[in-house]
Amino acid sequence: QVHVVESGGGLVQAGGSLKLSCVASGITFTIDAIGWYRRASGQPHTLVARISSDGRTNYADSVKGRFAISRDNVGSAAYLDMNSLQFADTAVYYCGIEGSRDNGGDNRQSFFYWGEGTQVTVSS
Repeated sequence: QVHVVESGGGLVQAGGSLKLSCVASGITFTIDAIGWYRRASGQPHTLVARISSDGRTNYADSVKGRFAISRDNVGSAAYLDMNSLQFADTAVYYCGIEGSRDNGGDNRQSFFYWGEGTQVTVSS
């Protein structure tokens, strides 16, 4: 059974920093990418940052230059360094694991797993 666990959230003053961690276990497929998403109260999930298996990254415009995503060498953990935090960054942050498995022939399965989320609150 796949488990995705986020940690590192908390309360921080504007201008401060936090580092989020995401660890996946029970993986039986290839992890193609790991993304950090956030959902502010009453808003849909939005992509914050994403890192693919080849190390390519992409960021939401609102966090470019302030946030940095990385992953461990094994590829089942990812981190989000958040600096210069703003009140608008307040949200629940979720980790999303994208994966696939080649079962032979034309049978290729895709997977996506969410974690439970970690709350980030930035006080102004």
